[in-house]
Amino acid sequence: MDAWKSEFERVCARFEGRWVRPEPREHFRQYLRGLLAPLARKNSWTISEFTGERRPTAVQRFINLTPWDADGLRDEVRSYAIEHFADERAVLIADPTGFAKKGTKSAGVQRQYSGTLGRIDNCQIGVFLAYANTAGDRVLIDRELYLPEKSWCAEPDRRAEAHVPEQVTFATRPQQVAAMITRTLAAGVPFAWFAADEEFGQNPGLRSYLEAAQIAYCMAVPKTTDTTTGNVSTAAAGPAVVQNIAARLKPHDWQRRSCGIGAKGFRVYDWALIESGTPGHQYVFRRNITDGELAYFHCHNLRGDGLSELVRVIGSRWPIEECFEAAKQEAGLDQYQFRLYHAWYRHITMAMLAMTFLAVLRSAGKKGIHDLWTTAST
Repeated sequence: MDAWKSEFERVCARFEGRWVRPEPREHFRQYLRGLLAPLARKNSWTISEFTGERRPTAVQRFINLTPWDADGLRDEVRSYAIEHFADERAVLIADPTGFAKKGTKSAGVQRQYSGTLGRIDNCQIGVFLAYANTAGDRVLIDRELYLPEKSWCAEPDRRAEAHVPEQVTFATRPQQVAAMITRTLAAGVPFAWFAADEEFGQNPGLRSYLEAAQIAYCMAVPKTTDTTTGNVSTAAAGPAVVQNIAARLKPHDWQRRSCGIGAKGFRVYDWALIESGTPGHQYVFRRNITDGELAYFHCHNLRGDGLSELVRVIGSRWPIEECFEAAKQEAGLDQYQFRLYHAWYRHITMAMLAMTFLAVLRSAGKKGIHDLWTTAST
């Protein structure tokens, strides 16, 4: 009880100064408490009821209308996280996640593919940057809402209705990731690697950005990637395509390694490392020991680290999926009912703060959040 309450008061004292008037400060506390509470659903109605409000008006006003800077809050959340989890060997991980929505009014919503949902659906897509250290801590430190080019960025009336700022222009998801990494670098966040899935690994612009910034990376790539260029090849039968190289490897070229612990125990695969035609660039192949399924990774290995380190970095991509799952279950990341562009950023950033709060408690070896909340509420 004391640990939970003490950390909650420290967080509130640290963050509530962003609001001058006492009303929004209290609404900040209410919203954060609601996101941390063991509620089945966490939206303006349930949070208001939990915190003693008869109607959701105050909470809705706090997210929709009260003047405050969500990006400033994001920067402070990142600082809070890094104070507790800084690690020179940490991995930055980028990944999108989908938020299923009804209707056409929510900023950025359209029928689009979401890997999270596993299908094409009416949804918003958020692009996130996570921070994973070698101690096993992981937190979300940045976020961007993807705005589709034709259905949103090129529709002024729709933009105006959702309060999309005029200065916001279309950006691809890899461009959004580059912008988030730029902010992370400017903040002096320590890390050693960047990791991401195929959407980002096959993007030449993002790879060029990372290489120019001298950022080491391990990113998944399609099976038709040409090792001499790093790009997806139209001539899939070419000798330098990764799937063809993998087919020619001998049994002794593979090494069995674990890349971390999952829900079912250690994630064990066979791994092979090959050099590319470009200095500092390598490819890692991962083979499933059960069905032989292959995955391919392009590594910008600036320091010449060995296979064990590359396997560790590749395995670190899973924590961002765990971040999403935990944030949706424990902090209401996807349970908002707000349509406006800035409201999305405000709710998501508050959920990121809630998850960082929980990560700090867990890292300190305290109780799980449900027990802590139950104890603190009695």
